[in-house]
Amino acid sequence: MPGLDVNDTTLHYEDEGTGPALLFLHGWGTSGRTFGAQLPDFTRDHRVVTVDWRGCGRSARPARGNTTAGVVSDLVALIGALRLDRPVVIGSSIGGSFATELAVCRPELTGGVVSVDAPGYWPSTESQAELVAALRRDRAGTVADWVPGWYAPGTAPALIDWTIRQILDSGVYIDEHHATADGYDPRPTLPGLQVPIHYLHGELDTAIPVEVPRTCAALTPGAEVTVIAGAGHMPHQERPERFNAALRAALARMAPADRMLPAARMFPAAGMTRP
Repeated sequence: MPGLDVNDTTLHYEDEGTGPALLFLHGWGTSGRTFGAQLPDFTRDHRVVTVDWRGCGRSARPARGNTTAGVVSDLVALIGALRLDRPVVIGSSIGGSFATELAVCRPELTGGVVSVDAPGYWPSTESQAELVAALRRDRAGTVADWVPGWYAPGTAPALIDWTIRQILDSGVYIDEHHATADGYDPRPTLPGLQVPIHYLHGELDTAIPVEVPRTCAALTPGAEVTVIAGAGHMPHQERPERFNAALRAALARMAPADRMLPAARMFPAAGMTRP
């Protein structure tokens, strides 16, 4: 298993294919394996890297650094160590938040962002606090009750069960992401985003409604939203053919912008920090 020591942890990653680089970031508690339906398609003409971010999947489970800043710092180190040439970063759920923050803080490292059903902001901070409390009381029961709602009606029970198992196998320290969610809101930084971003979103996502990416896109120059019909919070798993087609279309629209690297991209915008 390829492992990379970064900061104070070890990350598991997989690196296949050649061509323009894509970096896939999974959602809370799962792993890079959730992109299994994308790998056969995109490794044909891209270099595809999937990573289990700290605390999840096959990576180590440190007690510290389980914050957006900590994960972004790990991604900066990963991009450098693997010599990825300005990858387009595709992030599912909170992975989309990490991708956006990476683009905000280190635009010179990022060719673009595809945010997939990400919490561009949390519609309800109260529900996040309640979730953390419930996880502490009864982790297995809470995850088993919560995860089925991520998926659209009719999703195979085996897929839902697999997701639950992945989350329960991950470290408990990743709960910090939910505990601090009420302070996350990138909307003030989006008008100054210096890399292209596209939002892919499941039509039936009840956790993060479609109004969230539409609000974020309206604030971001050149951003667009594509809605995946019939999908919930995990469209890359639920409707992989539709998702892959939409992702290819988004990458094609980004390509001309990605070839242009204005000098302003080499430095973070005013008020942004560099991990």
